[in-house]
Amino acid sequence: MPPFRLCLMITSAEASSSASIQGPYSSVGWGKAMSEESFDTLRNLLRSVGPAQALDVLIEQFRKAKQYPDWFEARMMRSRFALGLPLIQAPGSSEIPAEARAAYEQAMVEAARETGDLFLADGNIPRAWPYLRATGDSARVAEAMERVEVGEDVDAVIGIALQEGVNPVRGVALILQKYGMCRALAAFGMYGGEKDRERCIDFLARSLHDELVERITGAIEREESAKPEATSIPALIAGRDWLFGEYSTYVDTSHLMSLLQYCLEVTDARTLELFHEFCEYGKRLSSNFQMAGQPPFENFYFDVDHYALALADVEVESHLDHFRRKVREAPLGNVNSQALVKLLVSRGSYQEALEVAMEHFPAASSSELACPTAIQLCQLADRFDLLMQLARKQGDELSYVAASLELDRKTKAGGAA
Repeated sequence: MPPFRLCLMITSAEASSSASIQGPYSSVGWGKAMSEESFDTLRNLLRSVGPAQALDVLIEQFRKAKQYPDWFEARMMRSRFALGLPLIQAPGSSEIPAEARAAYEQAMVEAARETGDLFLADGNIPRAWPYLRATGDSARVAEAMERVEVGEDVDAVIGIALQEGVNPVRGVALILQKYGMCRALAAFGMYGGEKDRERCIDFLARSLHDELVERITGAIEREESAKPEATSIPALIAGRDWLFGEYSTYVDTSHLMSLLQYCLEVTDARTLELFHEFCEYGKRLSSNFQMAGQPPFENFYFDVDHYALALADVEVESHLDHFRRKVREAPLGNVNSQALVKLLVSRGSYQEALEVAMEHFPAASSSELACPTAIQLCQLADRFDLLMQLARKQGDELSYVAASLELDRKTKAGGAA
């Protein structure tokens, strides 16, 4: 990144933060206030020890006073002086001479990184972020977030963690600690990033599981005068029908349904086991808490359980049959067929997945689907002959050429063998 653009990236982000950056050269004094005496001292330093040493003194004073944005600007002025560049970087002087560009850019990166680290050392993540984002050091910020405790000023950290995608899991955890499960689920629902999505789902699942186990355990202990040793939900509720009265529920069912809707995104075996436990609990709830879901999970807890168990390699064919029946009974092109395709792809059953796609959504684009397209499935199933036909029907020249070349390559490889 060119040095001037890096500087703009830092200063513009700092200017918009809760504590705005001081103007680059509007206040060059140490301490919180400038006096006539301070300016006189600067002038004397410039005359007595020279500009380089005077700037070094000013840099050190800014650091001691924790005026880190000014410290950064003074560092950059010192670098410009050493490289023979204009000391005041006006908007029209964005181009650095080629012979000085590498050295100046390196100086800027080092100064930005050290400025960010100074803010981190003071526990000020929002002020550190513009500098470390500019240098590509988001991992430093993510690690610092692990030490953040919930307080009045934690919202800015949450925004950087979740909205900026620096440490989404920690962002969700901080929301959960400060605002509770409802806000944590809502915030994750609005999170549009891909980074750590499944880790966030796993964190939320573990947190909700802990809450549910704790409350069921408490109910059992009150009823039976002994604390059960089991920690899994199925073991806790087995043989205890009395737990599920007409109005008995141990966590907000809207929280449970909000979380379980992410089943389509889960691949981790432990998270899938937690989802299965939630479903075993949900199936036992009275009709007052049995809310209908959206396809492919209309019979919510039962359908989600089928899906989770299929992904978890438990009696896979029986659970696949459940969704095959849904596809046969539903209109063409609906989400049931997409859910089945995702399941089949997770199993490596590309040929069957391709057959479903060709029947239900042969021409759909990736933006219209929650599963691979028919064209992508042709590639996975090694069906380049079919891909050529499909591409021709859709007027997709690029896919046609790619399929033709792949088919030629496959034919030649077969002949050579």
